Amino acid sequence: MNIKPLYDRVVIEPQEAEEKTASGIYIPDTAQKDRPQTGKVVSVGEGKVLASGELKPLTVKVGDTVLFSKYGPTEVTVEGKEYLVAKEEEILAIVA
Repeated sequence: MNIKPLYDRVVIEPQEAEEKTASGIYIPDTAQKDRPQTGKVVSVGEGKVLASGELKPLTVKVGDTVLFSKYGPTEVTVEGKEYLVAKEEEILAIVA
């Protein structure tokens, strides 16, 4: 991948939406309108620049599975593949 986010931004590869519910009901493609809210971090910026000029490293790292806000990240396409670019503050949690 040829994309390196700046400062406190993170590139996320969204996970595919579930096609089947926990009870075994299959969900058709037409019913899956919302994009997933979890994904895998594939690239991170160098960190957040503080008011003092210091660089604070990010909490998330490459390989983390994260939960992010639904409408926060920006969708981008790189080399035919869809990614999301988000600020670290838009990431709600790291999924263990």
